[in-house]
Amino acid sequence: MQKKINSLLQYAFFLGLAIFLVWWSLSKISDAHWEEMKTAMRETNYWLLVPVAIALLVSHLSRAIRWKILMEPMGYKPSLINTYLAVLIGYFANQGVPRLGEVLKCTILSRYEKVPADKLIGTIVAERAFDLLCLILVFAITFFSQISVIGKYAGDLLNQLLYGSAEKAGNKGLYIGLGIVFILLLLVWWLLRRYADSGFVKKIKAVVGGIWQGINSIRYLKHKGWFLFHSFLIWFLYLASIRIGFYAMTATQPYGWLPSFSVLSLGSVGMIVTPGGMGAYPILVQETMSLYGLSEGIGNAFGYILWLAQFVLVLVAGAVSLMLLPVLNRKKTPK
Repeated sequence: MQKKINSLLQYAFFLGLAIFLVWWSLSKISDAHWEEMKTAMRETNYWLLVPVAIALLVSHLSRAIRWKILMEPMGYKPSLINTYLAVLIGYFANQGVPRLGEVLKCTILSRYEKVPADKLIGTIVAERAFDLLCLILVFAITFFSQISVIGKYAGDLLNQLLYGSAEKAGNKGLYIGLGIVFILLLLVWWLLRRYADSGFVKKIKAVVGGIWQGINSIRYLKHKGWFLFHSFLIWFLYLASIRIGFYAMTATQPYGWLPSFSVLSLGSVGMIVTPGGMGAYPILVQETMSLYGLSEGIGNAFGYILWLAQFVLVLVAGAVSLMLLPVLNRKKTPK
């Protein structure tokens, strides 16, 4: 009963956060930016969102193939179509309740294939652990390839906080910020060692240990090369969907691959923070694009268009997958 209440409270919190972020992002838009935003949306070439949707669907297919590779060491070989539909239903469920999709896609695949749901949980841990590693790599590429933009922004922000001015302290803010991060990492390391026997620290270590175990399990795969290839393809297609999306609006057409990396980095955080990125994703895309000189109105329009394209795709693909699964498996008896 307590677990159900905790899950309900967690769901209410994240949904409330998403609704608040949508309201907050829209309420702070001035009348001039509203007009700019509406004009940009009217002039958007929505047909260019079709290749964006195709890129995302292929990335989900690649994710399904990668998931199958993770199951092979356990001796399970589910059909690709069932695995793919389960992945799409998982994304569909995550639009409403964070992390529900991971559980649901395991139970669905177990229902139509001879794969125990509890055995699949380990593959999900491995998959998410490797995705975290990929996201860290994307952040690193973003930062070091655009240090003049991202580094300056971080430095100006810290200078504003420390000195009340973004300009007068030069790059001091950035260096101080890096120093603070280093000191905090040392402090965390000391606290983890000092209070190693506390329940809270043990939980943290268990989570970190699970992530490391998931990443380390990749070593024992039969097809490590294909696993790495599909991991690269998944994230490249995410990046390509943003790059193609730039062409949909006249104002964003000049932007290339490097700004796409920035949108992918911070947009991924938005997808994690709220269910399906609702509210958080458009805000972070707009804030990111403002670093490259895009106006607030057009940045908001671009953020919401990218988010809606992904949201609608997941809803349609997930609903279709729910209808297709029983039809394609009508000769099988669900477990």
